[in-house]
Amino acid sequence: MGKVTENSEIGEKKRGAKRVIVRLLREHLFGISILACAAIAFAFPSAFTEWGGVKLTSLVVPAIQVIMFGMGTTLSLADFLRVAKRPWAVTTGVVLQFLVMPLVGFLIAKTFGFSGELAAGCVLVGSVAGGTASNVIAFLAKADVALSVTMTCCSTLLSPFLTPFAMKVLAGCFVEIDAAKMMVEILKVVIVPIAAGGFVHWLFRGLFKKHKAVCDRVLSVLSMTVICFTMLALTAPSRATFASAGVLIIVAAIIHNTIGYASGYWLTRLIGRFAHLGESEARTVAIEVGMQNGGMAGALAVGVLGSAVAALPANVFSIWMDFSGSILANFWSRHQPGGE
Repeated sequence: MGKVTENSEIGEKKRGAKRVIVRLLREHLFGISILACAAIAFAFPSAFTEWGGVKLTSLVVPAIQVIMFGMGTTLSLADFLRVAKRPWAVTTGVVLQFLVMPLVGFLIAKTFGFSGELAAGCVLVGSVAGGTASNVIAFLAKADVALSVTMTCCSTLLSPFLTPFAMKVLAGCFVEIDAAKMMVEILKVVIVPIAAGGFVHWLFRGLFKKHKAVCDRVLSVLSMTVICFTMLALTAPSRATFASAGVLIIVAAIIHNTIGYASGYWLTRLIGRFAHLGESEARTVAIEVGMQNGGMAGALAVGVLGSAVAALPANVFSIWMDFSGSILANFWSRHQPGGE
């Protein structure tokens, strides 16, 4: 009888362990998928450099345009009107997004002794808008999703002006920056597809509203697939650079991402003392600032700087931010703000 009980307990422990593993895989599927793609491209670079005579890097820009179009189909006028209701939170996020994050990227490049395209890539990943992944993480963290979406919209719309400016000022000492070309590229890669997606959403707003859950699920899968593709396309040609400076790039990404989270959270808490911003807003701003649009940075690295090496910091940053974001979301979802 005792042996039967013991076997039953062992079986229950095994089932419990399996449930934990399945839950962890589900929660971190995005980060694990991106990490797997990066590892595969690093191990077999020749397999992801060119397909049928077409360089995969040439497909990165169209791939990001697909994601931006999908993002546009999820937006409505209400997402932009929320700025008037949350001016302090949105302004805080934008200032950190386009002032602190580019400057941190520049200081990291200088501190770690990076130069040329690699250094410019560090500044670039800090100079782009917030990524759509931040909206997902905000949802998982039970933060203010509406605010997250609004901040992503605002930083994205400002990016054609602020990203080239930040790059010209901070990355100009590493490589030559054509600010006008970068502005046109952002309009082409980001703004036009989002506007097209928004128009489609307006045309079929009834259909999108009725099938919102399905549309969100399809967009999520599509985005993950496209981002995994860009990871393969951009990691393969920059393998040599990563092999020589990979550890430093990883450490740089961790520091950059962490400063984004910390500055977003604590500055919002500080401003919240007189602007009536609470814990939920602080968490949302932290997530939005800490999670940059790595896809946009990769597309600009290829389309404007003409360098897969410049896209490497964005690739590593994307891998780490998705992992750290999911960890942060799990922690905050279990520690909900009370009474604010």
